[in-house]
Amino acid sequence: MARIIITFALLGVWVLGFQGVVFGTSVDADAQVYLTGPVANPPPLEIEPLIVSGPSQNRVDLVFFSDGYLLEEKSKFMQDALRLAEDVSGNHTFNTVKPLMNFWAAFTASEESGVGTGGKPKKTPYGLYRDGTELRAVYYAYPEVADAACTSMGEQCDFPILLGNDPLYGGLGGRFTVITSSILNGPQILRHELGHSIIPVGEEYDGGFAYFGVNAYHNASESVPWAHWMAEEKKKDIESTPPRIERSVMPIQIYPWTLLNTSSPYTSTFTSSGTFPRYIVRFSLSGLPEETDLRVELDGKDLGWKPKVGLGMDRWHYDIKLGQGWGDENTIELEGSGGLTGGTHELSFVLLNKAREGEAQLCSAEVLEFGSEEEFVSTPGYYGIFPTYSDTNETSYRPTNEDCLMRIVTTPNFCSVCLEGLWHALLSQVRLIDDLVVSTIKGNEVAGMTTIEVKLVPFAQFRLDLEKSKFTQSSDWAQLRALAEAEHYTIIWYKDNIALPEFENQTKIEVITHATYAVDVRFHTPEVRLDKEGHLGDRREVVV
Repeated sequence: MARIIITFALLGVWVLGFQGVVFGTSVDADAQVYLTGPVANPPPLEIEPLIVSGPSQNRVDLVFFSDGYLLEEKSKFMQDALRLAEDVSGNHTFNTVKPLMNFWAAFTASEESGVGTGGKPKKTPYGLYRDGTELRAVYYAYPEVADAACTSMGEQCDFPILLGNDPLYGGLGGRFTVITSSILNGPQILRHELGHSIIPVGEEYDGGFAYFGVNAYHNASESVPWAHWMAEEKKKDIESTPPRIERSVMPIQIYPWTLLNTSSPYTSTFTSSGTFPRYIVRFSLSGLPEETDLRVELDGKDLGWKPKVGLGMDRWHYDIKLGQGWGDENTIELEGSGGLTGGTHELSFVLLNKAREGEAQLCSAEVLEFGSEEEFVSTPGYYGIFPTYSDTNETSYRPTNEDCLMRIVTTPNFCSVCLEGLWHALLSQVRLIDDLVVSTIKGNEVAGMTTIEVKLVPFAQFRLDLEKSKFTQSSDWAQLRALAEAEHYTIIWYKDNIALPEFENQTKIEVITHATYAVDVRFHTPEVRLDKEGHLGDRREVVV
């Protein structure tokens, strides 16, 4: 039976399809290197560890599969995969949950280098390709081959990541997470798409159509799902009155995916009510590496756009804050400007450099208007009820303004709500107790004396033992110590269902034989405030 899969494409594209069926593409028969019919054989895989925290049978394993890397590019693939794994599990995103995860690289040589364009894959194992030349989704032509590759690894592959050998922006989420080797965008897209795949949650940015999971709230008359992350005074407010919704609107959002030219600027008009004191012009561009390439205008006034330093031809997302009350030194105040005046406005993208024609592209643009700080709290770390607008202008709600990478792809971290969801998702698949080891004490004068040792997933003080050899800078070590000290395990031992308080919080005990011993473990972290299903607890027992 074909399984329906919802596939996430970052910022603007979603695909609904059936596993093993490709929509909207013609596939060259010669490119079907490993495709043998409804059931595919796995390609040959050279598997190397990247980051290993424990046994695969009790970890969540993420595997990077190579696509578009020639045999002589194997070392490049390994370097790309390691860079991405270290980036997302280092100081951001998956850092605190890293002991629950393993990262692997699985190399298969391709006949052609790179990612396909124009809806046509190259001769590669999984057939990664772009629909056109625009920098957004990267699709796969051979999901059955990717599925066979992951399945062939058994417990060593839980979340397959198809890594395309392409230096520019692109990605996809769903059964297979797809990313490229883009230095700037690869890690960001990987974080975002894994949020979809692992937690799983929908979008927080405007203009999508799937808003679900722990970060989505649809009915303001019902209880707020992330109330436990709100400040105490805010929680009291929502208990006694309908919750306050932060005041904002989105008068325009477009996804042109259009190549710019110097003959005529790309313009779009929208209408403002004139009742908001501040606003953001948000857009994404590619193929524009120099400040002299482009001018962005609002009602004929230059907004002072500057490209990200070192970006090259890759895609990037830009915010220009305007109006009053942001409390941000980067805010631009146009002459005589507060918020937008009531009436019609024109947003223009003016290509200045003719040499960029054919490459310079406007990918997306939107304008968001906001109330004052009393009406719309933009302060990082504030949890409330923030409106998000879908592609059909339906409203759902998210926990923070822009603290989460599920809304702002250039943000390196999840908000606390999504991070808590990540803990639950991973701990629903991993037990806190790796093993319960029973050993006889040799030479002991007391007959039958043995030891029982509980082997725990290395959180709290055990993080230091796991990572000690990897740190050379004192700042990194201090950060790890702070993380370890914020956590703790509670350990309770039992003999024939009777608690043994003398062994509380010990990982290794000496006992007399001929009894049933059990250990209850509870993990405590400030990143989880609510654990209804008991994911942060574990119990094992053994007859000695």
